[in-house]
This record gives sequence, C-alpha cells and structure tokens, in this order.
Amino acid sequence: MERARAMGPWEWAEAALPCLAWMRSYRWKDFQADLAAGITVGVMLVPQAMSYAKLAGLHPIYGLYTGFVPLFVYAIFGSSRQLAVGPVALVSLLVSNVLGGIVNSSSEFYTELAILLAFMVGILECLMGLLRLGWLIRFISHSVISGFTTASAIVIGLSQIKYFLGYSVTRSSKIIPLVESIIAGIDQFSWHPFVMGSAFLVILLIMKKLGKTNKNLRFLRASGPLTAVVLGTLFVKIFRPPAISVIFLQYKVFCESVGIAKALAAKNGYELDSNKELFGLGLSNICGSFFSAYPATGSFSRSAVNHESGAKTGLSGIIMGIIICSALLFMTPLFTDIPQARLPCALAAIVISAVTGLVDYEEAIFLWGIDKKDFFLWAMTFVTTLTFGIEIGVLVGVGFSLAFVIHESANPHIAVLGRLPGTTVYRNTLQYPEAYTYSGIVVVRVDAPIYFANISYIKDRLREYELKLPNSNRGPDVGRVYFVILEMSPVTYIDSSAVQALKDLHQEYKARDIQIAIANPNRQVHLLLSRAGIIDMIGAGWCFVRVHDAVQVCLQHVQSSSSNAIKLSPQASGNLTESPKAQQRSVVDSCPYPLHIPRRCIIPVTLDFEFERK
Repeated sequence: MERARAMGPWEWAEAALPCLAWMRSYRWKDFQADLAAGITVGVMLVPQAMSYAKLAGLHPIYGLYTGFVPLFVYAIFGSSRQLAVGPVALVSLLVSNVLGGIVNSSSEFYTELAILLAFMVGILECLMGLLRLGWLIRFISHSVISGFTTASAIVIGLSQIKYFLGYSVTRSSKIIPLVESIIAGIDQFSWHPFVMGSAFLVILLIMKKLGKTNKNLRFLRASGPLTAVVLGTLFVKIFRPPAISVIFLQYKVFCESVGIAKALAAKNGYELDSNKELFGLGLSNICGSFFSAYPATGSFSRSAVNHESGAKTGLSGIIMGIIICSALLFMTPLFTDIPQARLPCALAAIVISAVTGLVDYEEAIFLWGIDKKDFFLWAMTFVTTLTFGIEIGVLVGVGFSLAFVIHESANPHIAVLGRLPGTTVYRNTLQYPEAYTYSGIVVVRVDAPIYFANISYIKDRLREYELKLPNSNRGPDVGRVYFVILEMSPVTYIDSSAVQALKDLHQEYKARDIQIAIANPNRQVHLLLSRAGIIDMIGAGWCFVRVHDAVQVCLQHVQSSSSNAIKLSPQASGNLTESPKAQQRSVVDSCPYPLHIPRRCIIPVTLDFEFERK
C-alpha cells in the first residue's frame, strides 16, 4: 500500500502497460536486433503453428490465428521482453485431451469449444494476475516440471509414430495403450511414410544441431520446420501419395511460460513480475479468442531462439505477428497443398523434432547425485504421467511437492549452537565439531518462522535437548540444564498459537527451575512477544542483542549456584577488573532493549567467564 501511494503517474502507466518500460529508452540499435530476431522466429513459427494446431485436433489455419493476435497483445501487456507467445506442443495436447472427451474432433463444435477454452483460460489467468496469485507457481518444483515435461515429450513422440508407420494408433495420453496399439498394428506397416518421415526428421535434427553449435548457422535452427513443410509440399505436388488420417496430440502448462520468462529476464538484466505475466498472458488469450485462436502460452524453443537471435524488447514479438499476418494474407491459397492430409509425416517430423529438446534425462542424472528427494519427485511425476496420463501426472507431482513443503515447514531445522574457540561467534555444533558448549546452558536456533504447524515439533525438540544434555566441555558439571537460550534471528514471524505455546513452555520450565532467554529477535517478533506479555513473563533483562551476551550472563548465574571459583579473562586488549555483577549490569542494564539502540552502543569488550573445577 505504501509503495502504491509513492508511485507517480509514469509508474502507474508502466504498471498498466509494461511495454512503456522499454519504449522510453528504445534505440535504433535495439530495432535492428529486434527485427532480425522477429524475422527469424516468425519464419520458425509459421510451420510450427500449423503443426501444433493439428496436434490439438484443429485445422492448421487456427494455429496461425493463435500465433497472430496474442503476439501483439502480449507485446503490450506482457512483462517479458524475449518470451515468444503462441501455440505450443504441450498445450495443444492438453486441448486435445480436454475436448476429446466432450466432442469428436471432426465436429464443428470442437473448434468452437477450443476457441471458448482460450477465452476461459484467459479469464482465469487475468483473475489470478489481478488477485496477485503468481506466487502459487512457486509450489511447483523444477524437478516436477522436468519429470512431467519429459514424460509428456515421450507420449507426444509416440503419438506421432503412427504417421511414420502408416497405420492408425489408439488416441491416448498413456504410454501403455499407445505401445500396445503400435505393436498390434505392426502388420500394417508401410515403408513409404516411414522413409519420408525419417528423412524429414533427420533433416530437422541436423539443422537444429548445427544451429545450436555454430552461431554462424543459427538461422538453420529456425528455418528447419519451414524446410520440412516446403519439401513435403513439393513431394505431394510431384508424387501425389495416398491420403492418411491425421490426429495430433500435445499439451503445455502455464508454469513453464513463467519459468522461461524469468530465466530470460535474469539473463537480460531486468525484473519480471509473475502477476503481470499472468495478466498479460490472460489478456492475450482473451483477445485471441475473438480472432479464432485456441489457448496460447510461451514457447521454450521459440523463446530460446528469440533470445539467441538478440531480441531486446517486445517489438520482436510484434514483428513475428506481422509475419504471421502476411502468411494469412498472402499464403492462404497454398495451405491446401501443405501435406496436412496426404502426407502427415512432414508435420509429425516437426512435432517430434520440437519435443526432443523437452526430454530432460540430464536433469534426472543431476538430481540423483545432488538430492534424492528431488529425484524422487522427478521419477514419481515421470512414471505417473507415462502410466496414468497427464492429469494424474500433474496432480501427483504437485501433490508430492506440497507434501514435501508442508513436511519441511512442520519440521524445521533446529540447531544446538556452540562457541567457536577464540571468538564470540556461536554456530551449529554438528557443522562445527570444534565449537564448545557450556554446562547447564543450551543455546538453540530455530531456522524458520514459528507458527501453529511447527510449534509442537519445536517444543518436543527443546524437551529432548533438556533431557539429553549436550557434551559440554566448558564450565562445571552441574548435572542438568538451568538456561535455554533461543537464538531468534532466523525467526521472521511468530503467530498466536506459537505465543501461547511459548507461555506454556515458560510455565513448564519455571516449574523445573529453568530460565528462558531470547537473543536477537527482529523488531516485528519482539513487538509481538511484548504485546503478548512474553517479554514481561520471562523478564525484560533476559532479552539480548547477541547470543554471547546471553551466555555470559547465564554463566554468572551458573557459577553463583556452584562452589567453583570464577576466573575472569578479558577477551580484548586491556585488563578489566569489573566484578561479575558489574559486568552483568554493563551487558543488560545499559541496553534496555537492544533493538532500539545501534549495535555500536554495545560495549566492545566482554568478560568471558571460564570455570576451573576444584
């Protein structure tokens, strides 16, 4: 709210029209880069759009419609400057799966539903953007997306194999029915489409590889799909092969669009707002639906080519839209000659070539060596998507991701801290075995916000530390815990349930003659504890700036309750002769509330109390 009040007219204009952010500093040099990138990706988009439309069960012309208006709208309202919006493989499969269970793809009503679906998707995306729900995407981990995308790419590839084999295959998003159908019809295998499809696929993969590895041949990566379509058209014109039915399957998820947009924003040095991205994509789909487009989103492959081609701003997307518009105006009569009905292997080769880059087996190898939990998420999503279909795969992947998030939140990391020799620094004793603790004192750090879901776990761990005394190697052997110091610097938030639990814990400790001390809470946490009466309950003198200050005061109390003598050894230069009580006053009384004074007000010299056993 405060940020909104501080915004001026230009900031409000940029919030409504993100394109103004790059328009005000636009240069001629940027136009040259955008023009080259826009033409490169536009040439790549024309054949891809037609192929993806067929995968969605639509006429190829609807792929061009989807790659036309959404590009212009996103260039104005989208926050990414390199994201290439339009039809993509994965969304096309999802459209086919959703609508295939409602109406036959040969029905005219099928096309109307696909256009309506774009409108509905756009409305939902706009609402999520306006309600600032972009943060929900964070709950879908990269390992889940990778496993889901890899499995989907395999299913998509298998669904296109039928156009290479020359016979019909069961329409399914599950691998088992696809494989069974392919094997069952093997006696109908035809060499002609197999040879042609394989030739197109080899050409596409070679051009794609050369375009990736050689900067001077980068144009080959974009022109590969167009080459396949041109060659296929010429083949149909010359040889007139027999007709084969065409059904294409593919799909896409929105979070991938945001993922690639954020990656491109980081590479190009600007920030990307997930909420603006949601709104921009939603508005693109809404406007596109009025021009016969089916759902569009950001494309991995085209966005990567756009970035590699040097795109600087959203103007490159407008140039892509102009190329699509030109194709619609001047090339429509040629679409009847494109091998969409008589030679589908050309379009199938484009699809298979596009999804080969989505098979992310390297991610699985990486996760296996780094984090077994993330590998489990990847494998679970991959297997369930292949076996039970994309809907179940998504639900399982997201469900396990949320389960891990909830588990980590409800079972936060808690560390027992010890003092590093020769310093006043306290660190995790498991991470730093040389760190030593003091008998009768337990220093505990909670590395998470404290709230209703994890307070029971925290209390259980504190009781465990009380019963299982750490191996103390300093101070007298007092036999039990007298002080529990809570290091609260990582605690950014604490709720009412946690406050009540801390009150109960204090009463339990008080009954066993144990004192709680708090070290370094932030202002918000300290104010909440004060309002709840926790500070008054434990005593204002038991709230410290540093863990070391709390430990020193606790050591004095431990010493006073033992028969051991105290040896004062100044930590810094100079000899100090203050008594323990005087030193305690210098630490506590001179700092009524540590957060209200600058850290430099803390006395730079602290007395370390070391005990010598008799």
